[in-house]
Amino acid sequence: MKKTFLSLFAITLFSCSTTNATKNEGHNKLYEVLTQQSNGGASIHFFEILSEPNEIKMLQEDDNLKNKIKDTDIQSSNFIILNMGEKTSGGYAIGIENVVETDNDIIVTVKETNPEPGAMVTQGFTNPFCVVKINSKKHLIIK
Repeated sequence: MKKTFLSLFAITLFSCSTTNATKNEGHNKLYEVLTQQSNGGASIHFFEILSEPNEIKMLQEDDNLKNKIKDTDIQSSNFIILNMGEKTSGGYAIGIENVVETDNDIIVTVKETNPEPGAMVTQGFTNPFCVVKINSKKHLIIK
């Protein structure tokens, strides 16, 4: 009985980890979050797509990003800057909810997180932002 239970437990555990690894592996191939921070972004809310070599080279000059962007990425990838704008406290975040590739486009769904009412958050202005590398030169649609 113990052997049967342990065998089933091991098979279940192995199956779960294999499924997650496959999902993550495919997920990382289409996009990569290069940085996601609660402070340091712009004071206004906007999304910007960088696809031209001169725009991408500016990202390479940033200390946090220079080792994350290769010269070959300039020809094979697009980049997105997501800025949530100035917020009056902590607890805010911006990032990627979903990325879907179609025949002609890459559809990026942005996720904005706000603190729960009454939550304990840092008191001070923040500027959440995120920089994402899309491993494709297809047309980008941001939702």
